[in-house]
Amino acid sequence: MSTEILINSRRYEVRIAIVENGSLCEFHLQRPTEKGLIGNIYKGRVVRVLPGMQAAFINIGLERTGFLYVDDVSLSQNELDLRMLGTEQDHGEKNYSPILPENDLRRTQGMNIEDLLTEGQDILVQVSKDPIGSKGARLTCHVTLPGRNLVFIPLTDHIGISRKIEDEDVRRRLREQIEKLRPEGTGFIVRTVAEYASEEELEADMEFLLLLWDEIQDIASVSMVPSLVYEDLDITFRSVRDLFTHDVDNLVIDDAETYLKLCDFIKSFAPQLKDKISLYEDDTPLFEARSIDTEITRATEKKVWLRSGGYIIIESTEALSVIDVNTGRFVGKNNLNETIFKTNMEAAKEIAYQLRLRNIGGIIIIDFIDMESEEHREELFTYFKEEVKKDKSRINILKLSEFGLVQMTRKRSSENLTQLMCEPCHYCAGEGILKSRRTICYDIFRKIVRNADRTGGFSITLRVHPRIADMLNKEEKNTLTQLEKDTHKKLVVVPVKDLHIEKYDIIWRQ
Repeated sequence: MSTEILINSRRYEVRIAIVENGSLCEFHLQRPTEKGLIGNIYKGRVVRVLPGMQAAFINIGLERTGFLYVDDVSLSQNELDLRMLGTEQDHGEKNYSPILPENDLRRTQGMNIEDLLTEGQDILVQVSKDPIGSKGARLTCHVTLPGRNLVFIPLTDHIGISRKIEDEDVRRRLREQIEKLRPEGTGFIVRTVAEYASEEELEADMEFLLLLWDEIQDIASVSMVPSLVYEDLDITFRSVRDLFTHDVDNLVIDDAETYLKLCDFIKSFAPQLKDKISLYEDDTPLFEARSIDTEITRATEKKVWLRSGGYIIIESTEALSVIDVNTGRFVGKNNLNETIFKTNMEAAKEIAYQLRLRNIGGIIIIDFIDMESEEHREELFTYFKEEVKKDKSRINILKLSEFGLVQMTRKRSSENLTQLMCEPCHYCAGEGILKSRRTICYDIFRKIVRNADRTGGFSITLRVHPRIADMLNKEEKNTLTQLEKDTHKKLVVVPVKDLHIEKYDIIWRQ
C-alpha cells in the first residue's frame, strides 16, 4: 500500500491530507485563528466542584472553563494524606500543596471529587480534548509529552508498548531498553514508529522529553493563574512527528519556507526520512492537482453515492451520528436478497472510510438494509470489523442486530470535518427545515381572525416575504377575499425581500 502525506501550507491555513493508494483517507486542518489546544498544558484554578457529576470546572484562561473528571485528577501523597485525614488548615488562605506534583504522585481512583479538589485551588492540567460545540476543553492531570519514538508520562511509574508492535521478541527488547534508561518513578510508552529504533535513538528521545518536563515545571512555578505553560507543536510539525513513519512513501509540501523548517526538524527526529520530503513547485495548486479539494467537498455532504448506485446518508448531532444505507438506483441482477447484501457490503467499506475521513466520533448508529439471511448478517459484520481496523482511533462495535443496526463508538478528541469547515445555516439556524409557505399563510389568517374584533381600523397591511406574498396573491387569493368579507377589513399584501420567510408583520390601520 502506497502512502503519501500532502501538506498545503499558507499563512492563514495549513491543510494536511493522508493519501493511501491514491485516495484521501484522513484530512487535518489548522487555522491560526482556530488553533487546536490538545496537548497544551495550563496552570489553572478550580472555579466549581460538582459532586453530582464527580467533576470540576477549571479556569485555564479560555472563553469556556475546562472540564476535569475525577478519574483524571492526580494529587501528591502529602495532599492525599491531608485530604483523607481532614487536617487542612485555613489561616486566611487555603493551605494547598504545590501545584507541581511530586514523584510519588498517584492516581486517585475510588475517591470523590470533593475530597480531592476545592474551589480556588491552583492545579496543573493538560488538554486531552479540544472544545467541541458548546462544551469546554476536556482536561487531565495525567500529563503526557509525545516524542518521536516515546511518549513520556512523568507522573506514572509505567512502561507501555504500542499494541501495533506484535513481535514478542521486539516488545521484550524495547521494554528492557526502556527499563534500563528511564529514571526511577517515571513512565514511558513506546510508539509504533520505535519498532526498529536503536537504543541510542530511544535514549536521545528520552533525554529530550526529560529536559522538556523540567522546563515545564520551572515555567509553571513562576507563572500567573490562569496561564499557558506549554504549547504543543503546530499541526505541520506534529504531523511529521506522529504520522511520518517508515511506512510513508513520501511527504510533499508546497511552501518553501516551511519545507526548509521541516528539513531541519526532521534532522533531529528522524534523519533517515529526510530524503522522503519534497517541495512541490508546480503552478497548479497541490490539492487541486491531486483532486484533494474535490474529495474534501464530497466529505461535507450528507449523501454519499456508492459505485453500484446505492447511497448512504450521514446525519450528525452533538453526541450521536446516524448512517442510513439505501439501495438507490441499484436494482441488482439476480434477486432482492442478493441486491441488498451487495449494497450493504459496499456500504460497509464506504462507511468505515467516511468515519475516518470525516473524523466522526461519539456514538454511531448504522442502519444497514435488513437482511433475512443470518449468514449474510455474519459476513457483513465480520467484513465491517475488518474495514474499521484501518482506523487509528479507538473503536468499539456491538454485534449486528436482527434489524440490521450496528451500534458503535469511535473515540472523539477533536471536531469532525463538518464542524471544522462548516457552520449552521444562518437562515434555518441548523434545523435543516422551515415551515411550509402554506403553513405560514394560515398562521397569518388565524392571527387576523383572532384579533379582528379587538382591533379597530378599516385595513390591514401584511408585510411578508415575497414567496409568501406570491402564495397569498395566487393560490390563497380566494381565502384572502373571504377573510376580507368576514372581518370587514381591507387586506393589503406588501412583499419585503429582506424578511425571513417565517417572519411577518401585521399592521392594523385606520
